[in-house]
Amino acid sequence: MSIEVAAPIQRRPLHNELADRLRHMIAEGDLAPGEKLAEKELCEQFGVSRTPLREAMKVLATEGLVLLTPNRGCAVAKLTLADLDEAFPIMGALEALSGELACQHITDAELERIQELHDRMVVKYEAGALRDYFKLNEQIHQMILDAARNPTLAQMQLSLSGRVRRARYMANMSPARWRNAVDEHEKILQALKARDGKRLAVLLKEHLSNKLQTVKDALTE
Repeated sequence: MSIEVAAPIQRRPLHNELADRLRHMIAEGDLAPGEKLAEKELCEQFGVSRTPLREAMKVLATEGLVLLTPNRGCAVAKLTLADLDEAFPIMGALEALSGELACQHITDAELERIQELHDRMVVKYEAGALRDYFKLNEQIHQMILDAARNPTLAQMQLSLSGRVRRARYMANMSPARWRNAVDEHEKILQALKARDGKRLAVLLKEHLSNKLQTVKDALTE
């Protein structure tokens, strides 16, 4: 009897898992801008040693989410208008490209899943559940990125997405802006279903530009 050699189980490095957890905590405001990150407390909270935590901090520092200062430790970076003006145009171009590529590669099953997420997102909008709405919103954008089938593009977006996600959570959308955002997502879904890459690229770029203006309005206030 021949025994097939199984493919090795792929596990993500621990520091990548920690970086993901910390990204979400920063984005959702559980770790505030300027707050110092105590290594000992975080190690105890996550049940890890200092080595993977420090590696995670280095990753987040390259994304502009934390500041590493020699002899002074690590703190959550403050988000400025300059940060937004720098990151959002690049993110808009990457989102547009992901939309074009997604229209070339997306499957019917993925479209059905995105439709389901969209419907659930609308329910959260109607209930006024902003945080739950954002989580479903992020899943939709992630599925579009996954459908692009381009790991290099995905990595480039990841390096900026933390700042974009954080900015989104900081902004209190007006009822009119929230309604417009839902309408924009409906158009995005229809373009995706039609596999109209050029239109989807324009819609995604405009959608992100509108988010930027919402956040800038909140910061200037």
